[in-house]
Amino acid sequence: MANNLASKYSERISTQFTKESFIKGKTSTDYNFTGVKTLRVYTPLTVPENDYQRSGQNRYGAPQEMQDTVQEMILSQDKSFALTIDKGNNMDQMNIKGAGKMLQLQMREQSIPTADKYAFAQFVRGAGTVKGLTAKPTKDTIVAAIADAARAFDDALVPDDERYIALTAEMYTLIKLSPEYTNIETLGRKAVGRGVVGEIQGMKVVKVPTSYLPDDCYFLAWVPGAVMFPYKISDAKYHKDPPGLSGDLLEGRHYYDAFVLGAKASGVYAAVLASKQQAAPTVAHASGKLTITSSGADEIRYTLDGSDPRYFSEARIYSGEISTAAFEPGAYTAKAVAYKSGKFTSDVAEFTFTIA
Repeated sequence: MANNLASKYSERISTQFTKESFIKGKTSTDYNFTGVKTLRVYTPLTVPENDYQRSGQNRYGAPQEMQDTVQEMILSQDKSFALTIDKGNNMDQMNIKGAGKMLQLQMREQSIPTADKYAFAQFVRGAGTVKGLTAKPTKDTIVAAIADAARAFDDALVPDDERYIALTAEMYTLIKLSPEYTNIETLGRKAVGRGVVGEIQGMKVVKVPTSYLPDDCYFLAWVPGAVMFPYKISDAKYHKDPPGLSGDLLEGRHYYDAFVLGAKASGVYAAVLASKQQAAPTVAHASGKLTITSSGADEIRYTLDGSDPRYFSEARIYSGEISTAAFEPGAYTAKAVAYKSGKFTSDVAEFTFTIA
């Protein structure tokens, strides 16, 4: 007989996720995947302002149909586990392996860390700004590096409230040793939430284990509205004395993913080692051919309409020089980004060319 622990312990499971996850509760809840595997988000594109003309036609400017770009998000992480608790072994150990407690242990030590690490990696990969630093921050440079992130948010009009920054214990220690910032622990007494230990440059500090951020990523700053961490299935159950087993069988499944929303990507900032960042593509147009290169790249994605190739479904994979002989006359804005396994996402290259 199967007993659904997700039902019996639903409140406890939900609390466990929120309590133990460094990310849960700090992401957007504006969208959901209920009933679907794929979500398409449409972003309307505004146009520049004109100078009003006091005579003639089209005094407000030539009317343009509002365009949009589309970001397609597909859930890809479908994880599971299965554990057995032999009745004899459990009795010999004074029944210390209660099904409910073991489920919580599995979630705390495996399910939640696995999901958090994946989400952090996805947020770094899709960050609107991947800032390459020439060297690992020191106690004399860490605060300035974080200030750069805060300034980037300010310049992009990112909302001031609910800004977060994930720091490893090493980076957190450097802040405490920094001559520019010494009161983080005092501020920490006012902080609430998993891992939140204080505030710096207007961002709530979330101290995470070193293994939670990708290697050579020093910190990740974000606002909840810019990232998603949807769980479609968070299921767990146990079977009491199933066929072939004297004891309990625990099973669980987690179906989720993590995304950066392209329309709000300026609200995600990752500081990484510059030498571990893929080179930005070089785009050129000559003799009716458009070429895009990035040394050693596994994949180059590009668009020709000015949209960001990191997020939108219009992006194409570059496979060789592109003939522009059949292009309609006019100006084109090419944008390209490069990816390579083991390296951080490149900066986005932009190139404008005209077809006569």
